[in-house]
Amino acid sequence: AGSGAGTDMRTEISTAAAFVTRLLRAAGGGGEEQLRCFRECLQEARREHYKHHWFPLVPSKGSGYRCIRINHKMDPLIGKAAGMIGLSHERLFQLLPSELTLWVDPFEVSYRIGEDGSICVLYESPQPGGKAAKQLESRTSCKEEWRIGRSSPSKSYNMMTVSS
Repeated sequence: AGSGAGTDMRTEISTAAAFVTRLLRAAGGGGEEQLRCFRECLQEARREHYKHHWFPLVPSKGSGYRCIRINHKMDPLIGKAAGMIGLSHERLFQLLPSELTLWVDPFEVSYRIGEDGSICVLYESPQPGGKAAKQLESRTSCKEEWRIGRSSPSKSYNMMTVSS
């Protein structure tokens, strides 16, 4: 992946894995030892999966590839980690939200439950180089596309409609 401070994706991946593990724990998805194993398996699988898809200088690049989705289909890496602790796909669908999107990007991890839910940030870190404001302007990541594609107007909208 990248080199230098803050570019090794460990924090972002462990944040995402811990979040999914907390969802399982809250739903009664296993004992502490099983959940620890699940979290470690998921982190390892994500690290491998993201290895050539992590671009700290262009954080939105590869966002769709790194996006974790449960939408009537189980995310394959969550499914694999769950299989390691004996949880079936059927059981996972009972334990986890049926609509979950988790974005794991350099410097930010965020999620949304439901297709029209709010996007909540789990982890955010300033980008090195102080170009954050500029990059945010031009960024159309997976998240932005979802916001645009499923418009329930956000609080920053100031819209007037003109009917003919």
